[in-house]
Amino acid sequence: MSGIKSTLGLSNSIVKENGFFGINNSNQIMVENQNFINYHQLMEMEKQERVNFVNSLGGFKSVCLIGTKNKNEQLNLAVFSSIMHIGANPPLMGVIFRPGVVERHTLENIIETEFFTINHLNETIFKQAHQTSARYDRTISEFEVSSLTPEYKNDFLAPYVNESHIQLGMQFKQRIDLEINNTILVIAEIKQVYFPADCQCKDGFLDIEKANTITCSGLDSYHKTVRLDRLSYAKPDKELTSIPIHYIE
Repeated sequence: MSGIKSTLGLSNSIVKENGFFGINNSNQIMVENQNFINYHQLMEMEKQERVNFVNSLGGFKSVCLIGTKNKNEQLNLAVFSSIMHIGANPPLMGVIFRPGVVERHTLENIIETEFFTINHLNETIFKQAHQTSARYDRTISEFEVSSLTPEYKNDFLAPYVNESHIQLGMQFKQRIDLEINNTILVIAEIKQVYFPADCQCKDGFLDIEKANTITCSGLDSYHKTVRLDRLSYAKPDKELTSIPIHYIE
């Protein structure tokens, strides 16, 4: 087998552990120009090294600022890269919150008031957004320390980030506690959306790249994007075609 390095035969390197087949630690199959790390090696990593490594494995992620306030009008702003699309009918988004070893002001405010905002990052505010990940006291507003501007629109309870180009107003709908690692999934419904007038296409597609939305990888690496193409809906025995971009005028 070209490119495969193994000191022992394949038949000797497959083992069964906890009911599943895998690669024996002492008999790893090595592929040229690739590193290989198994579960046991992952768990033996120093904590922060493992956190950085595993957080890089999921690929590029949505990274946004979540704006909230509590019933005492105390504002909170925090950067999140654990935001996901749940569904379009009804329009739902999900956010993963880490275990509550320390106070989670954003989560507490969402549960208390039901409302929050999701604000896309752009390259002019990503450093300020990153600073909001610091652990500030509840009495300190991250809006102030990051010099970002809270903005209220159409009687929505939670503050938007004025400097964000795409803003979503969200209402809490469901909390799911994930026992496997004590994280929390919050599901919320989209109630308001604000975006640049020249970024929506006639078929509904929103060109977030044109709006200068950026992405991230890992916990601290921020990136601009370059679209390769928009492709047609995939069907058996039908060739893919490019979807032209036609903006609403």
